[in-house]
Amino acid sequence: MQADCWLPLRNGSLNPLSGGSVREAGDGSSSSNEPRDEAWRSAVRADKLDEVLNDMTKAGAVLKKVRSQLMGSKRKQGSPLLTVPTWKKAIEERTARVGIIGLGYVGLPLMRTFCAAGFSCVGFDTDESKVEKINAGKSYIKHIPSSLIKRVVAEKKFTATTNPKRLRDCDAILICVPTPLTAMRDPDMSYVENTAHLIAENLRRGQVVVLESTTYPGTTRDLVRPILESSGLTAEKDFFLAFSPERDDPGRKDHSTETIPKVVGGLGPSSLKIAAGLYAAAVDEVVSVSTCEVAEAAKILENVYRSINIAMVNELKMLFDRMDIDVWEVIRAAATKPFGFQAFYPGPGLGGHCIPIDPFYLTWKARQYDMSTRFIELAGEINTAMPDYVVARVAEALNTKKKAVNGAKILVLGLAYKKDVDDIRESPSIQLIETLKSQGAKVDYNDPHVPRTPIQRDHDLRMVSKKITPKMLSGYDCVLIATNHSSYDYPLIAKHAKLIVDTRNALDGVRIAKNKRFQA
Repeated sequence: MQADCWLPLRNGSLNPLSGGSVREAGDGSSSSNEPRDEAWRSAVRADKLDEVLNDMTKAGAVLKKVRSQLMGSKRKQGSPLLTVPTWKKAIEERTARVGIIGLGYVGLPLMRTFCAAGFSCVGFDTDESKVEKINAGKSYIKHIPSSLIKRVVAEKKFTATTNPKRLRDCDAILICVPTPLTAMRDPDMSYVENTAHLIAENLRRGQVVVLESTTYPGTTRDLVRPILESSGLTAEKDFFLAFSPERDDPGRKDHSTETIPKVVGGLGPSSLKIAAGLYAAAVDEVVSVSTCEVAEAAKILENVYRSINIAMVNELKMLFDRMDIDVWEVIRAAATKPFGFQAFYPGPGLGGHCIPIDPFYLTWKARQYDMSTRFIELAGEINTAMPDYVVARVAEALNTKKKAVNGAKILVLGLAYKKDVDDIRESPSIQLIETLKSQGAKVDYNDPHVPRTPIQRDHDLRMVSKKITPKMLSGYDCVLIATNHSSYDYPLIAKHAKLIVDTRNALDGVRIAKNKRFQA
């Protein structure tokens, strides 16, 4: 690509600079420098050297700017230029390449879904060990088998990298990075911001960028868009931008990424058409909404709904324990009503990447509108206090055996935040172990899905799962059931454990002495 820049000469005529060469306007030649040389000699003779040098400095600055613009234009144009019609064709023919940033519990299932639909994918992650495992055909997530990873890598449908420059090779870029909380329980948007800056450095015309990370309403438009537009490209004109929240529930066998309806909100009509069309080629149902903000708020609503209802039953559990009423039996009885009631169940605290965190994103945003979200905040207080309640129940149970927490040997069953998965994000078991240790207990754990504790952002337990045997169980002063994995032999546990604190009603229907089992 070549462009002309018209620069003034001392004699008032114009010369175009084409690719750095100088020629007289109207003169087909690009090699003649006689007029320029004559102007130089005349200026020197007239003691006007300073003015000539000033003109030359200005001309050099303009030339440098033009060259920079040409290089930037070449980078940002890409090939081919994708418009709504060409996007439709690329989706139908499966020639659009999908880039996925963040290869965790959201990114890998998303990759599986798009590869199964016939697309090729590129995965991006800052964790080199994850990238190495994927490219070697190995999975690090239980419900994504290594056989699948090995097959899509061998078929060249999927590759992983830490190199952000490869974003330029992708037509769609899906952001699946963490959105945690700060120590003050405010949104930590650093992962989203840093990712948006990486994309901006490699953004080209025609690409569609979709944020999937759960966040507060307004993030896509007010945070991500300005960062992407710092590239010099304009959203909805040069590139497309949308929000589509991930809705996966690890461990479920009745629903998957493909079968869960995909909510999509675009920055504008073109962004919505392209993003919705892309997802429609990979999932069973797409639910298009009017704006990014509606899609962002919908995901927050889903999680707030669950958080508040779980907090309610957690509070009822604490009350009914004092009243010597079995909260689990109460819930079973209430759930027989065929309408107007949905069962939620208590536990040792909230876990996973959504419910413990996302509602606080909305409480933070609400403060910008001079409003206090009291329901959400109260639910958060109750749910975050549950691990402390469980530890108190452990202390009560040990007291019945004339033992204290300090010096007691305690086995925690289950490190994952829910049954039959290997996901320990925000797991209450982590806090239970740390709190018990801080009170002087000697704590071990068993989890068939988590053989050793990984390093987390805020935790590093450095523990290894202990193998369960009758002799091993009888060696602990208390067994704390934190996660009700299906693979546990509960009759064996009930028979050989001296004392059990059950936070999941896992021993329901199992024969056990009443003074041996405590609910929490």
